[in-house]
Amino acid sequence: MRIATWNINSVRLRIERVAKFAAEFRPDVLCLQETKVHDDLFPGKGIREMGFDHVAFAGMKGYNGVAILSRVPLENVQRVNWCGKGDARHISAVLPGDIELHNFYVPAGGDIPDPVENDKFRHKLDFLDEMTGWFPQNRASTDKMVLVGDLNIAPLETDVWSHKQLLKVVSHTPIEVEKLGLVQGAVDWVDAVRCIIPPEETLFSWWSYRARDWSAADKGRRLDHIWVTPPLKASVTGAQVAREARGWEQPSDHAPVIVDLG
Repeated sequence: MRIATWNINSVRLRIERVAKFAAEFRPDVLCLQETKVHDDLFPGKGIREMGFDHVAFAGMKGYNGVAILSRVPLENVQRVNWCGKGDARHISAVLPGDIELHNFYVPAGGDIPDPVENDKFRHKLDFLDEMTGWFPQNRASTDKMVLVGDLNIAPLETDVWSHKQLLKVVSHTPIEVEKLGLVQGAVDWVDAVRCIIPPEETLFSWWSYRARDWSAADKGRRLDHIWVTPPLKASVTGAQVAREARGWEQPSDHAPVIVDLG
């Protein structure tokens, strides 16, 4: 099974990019974040024409939003209302093989890494704390689970273009990295991508629109992740970032991340 995650930055605006990715990389399951569309206007017909017969989504007008596009059946679709905000940042479903898939869009956190001065940053930290508590209370590390999404944190030094320069920049601050580590440890999540691409290797999935030549500057961050619980670790057979998608016409600022389970 090939599972991909992609912050699409508006699914309707980039529906042709989704079709191109689906045709070229053939994911069995594609999880999207920042779909930016109310449920009534979700482009289900176009997505089903790509071969994704099973679709689940949670959206709102203009921002946030998550979706699971699947060629295989989805069962028991659920949403958790994180931090009591109802802001369409999570959706889950059960895949064949009794694998539970969780698709997350963690808050970005704004520009100031101070929870007192910046409500958005406090929301991000609260969201991570809630994730840390929810999983061991409701699931176990022995359950077969996959967690994907734009987690908006680049945890490793090799996940950013400059560890030193980004230590005080939201997405790589020590408190964010620490809290993401607590989420990961809550049910022993395994970083599936780094099972295949060694942690020592520099790897990015996001490049700012501000760069005139994003590829040449290559000032990226790995904000998009795919994790698995221990029962699925041995099933991870491949991983890649589809970097070329960042260079397509009218691209998202994120590139898709892909993991293959054997």
